[in-house]
Amino acid sequence: MATRTISINRAPVLTLWAAVVAQRLGFNEDEALSLGKAVAGLDAQAKGRRLGIFKPHEEKATKAREKERGEEFWIEVCGRPVPAKNTEDGIRAVRGAQVIQPDGVRHYLKGKFGDDLAKVRSAMQRLARSFEPKELAGRCFELYERFRPAIPKGVKGWGAKGNLDLGVIEGLTEEK
Repeated sequence: MATRTISINRAPVLTLWAAVVAQRLGFNEDEALSLGKAVAGLDAQAKGRRLGIFKPHEEKATKAREKERGEEFWIEVCGRPVPAKNTEDGIRAVRGAQVIQPDGVRHYLKGKFGDDLAKVRSAMQRLARSFEPKELAGRCFELYERFRPAIPKGVKGWGAKGNLDLGVIEGLTEEK
């Protein structure tokens, strides 16, 4: 594959990568998309807190008691425990009381990657397939850190676009 660089911020890249990893670990496409979006959201929330962009909510305990729990459980994807539940349509990640729907994630990824989505997904899938699932589960975030777009450090990097180089992803696959 010829080197191709895409200008994009990190959130959709992590969403897609976490979904590709989840699928390699045995989740179907819809389940994986839901989990991938949750991983990126949790990562952004943690970074936002570290940077002082998000403040802990003062009514957290009260709000938490108002939420219905249902049959919620946790799934680890890319080193992040993701809250999830079984639905009629399969496993779905949850954000608060809301189920993360795969069609919304598809729309989000298409909007962010545009015509490059298939190429990026394909490169990520080849990288994921180059590892046995157990090894991928342990190394997926480290791999992401190696190919994610470079952005400015600190608050300046919040929401900033960087260059995603498909050649780097391909290189990681060949390095394996």
